[in-house]
Amino acid sequence: MSQRGFSNELPSNYDELKSAANRSNWRERLDAVEELGQWNNPKIIDVLTHRLNNDVVYKVQEAAYRKLKAFGEDVQPPAPKKGDPVKGTTKILVRIKKSLPEGHTYEEFKEKLKKMRLDVYDAYDGEKGNEFDSWLESTWTSLSKK
Repeated sequence: MSQRGFSNELPSNYDELKSAANRSNWRERLDAVEELGQWNNPKIIDVLTHRLNNDVVYKVQEAAYRKLKAFGEDVQPPAPKKGDPVKGTTKILVRIKKSLPEGHTYEEFKEKLKKMRLDVYDAYDGEKGNEFDSWLESTWTSLSKK
């Protein structure tokens, strides 16, 4: 161990975990943060700090914060986001709804959103958790077709 409790060691799968921490799937990012948080190393602190400051999903930010705090880093807790996790979401959803044929189902809308804008789908899935489907369906129902 060197100063500040750092270790020169990195996990053998560091490159894989670093990639996972930046994937579009929030669950993969969260798992990577949890695993990386077992290694107090400057490179890992950089990855965790990036997730804390830049992730669109609060749960991932929160996990990165907890790991950094446990390492003794001077970090501020993430503030829960207000408003849309992805700017312009309503416009994006309207565009997707309009691109589908008249009389399409909610499931068809959901699949097209997932295919066209996985980033939006994933961000809301991470933020809404168990409420995601009911939120997306009610949003789909309320979207104007014009």
